[in-house]
Amino acid sequence: MSLTLSEANRMVQAALSKADELGVSVSIAVSDAGGNLLAFNRMAGASAISATVAQGKAAASAGFGRASGSLQADSPVIQAVISAMGGRMLPAQGAVPVLKDGELVGAIGGSGATAQQDEDCAQAGLDAL
Repeated sequence: MSLTLSEANRMVQAALSKADELGVSVSIAVSDAGGNLLAFNRMAGASAISATVAQGKAAASAGFGRASGSLQADSPVIQAVISAMGGRMLPAQGAVPVLKDGELVGAIGGSGATAQQDEDCAQAGLDAL
């Protein structure tokens, strides 16, 4: 089972709608189960670095199969995995895993607002699936 491009794009649009509702500008990234980028959008006004951060949060959530904010960033094990993955995972609040019938198929992450707003946007994207 996998996440389709159509599903990923629908999730991105729902997350962007949530950001509009909150009055914030964010980047939203959807990754597959391997943490590879599947869909992405950076809103006007979102910082340039938010694009990289959103992707890193999504990769971390997909890689560990849980919300990126629940990862212990200072854990030697987490740090070792991040290093082994070339540093592309970011264990910070703002991404949630995507499950289909209980199977991990990817993650959606946001960046550009507060950590909670990033996660709220990601959750809105997940809820659209």
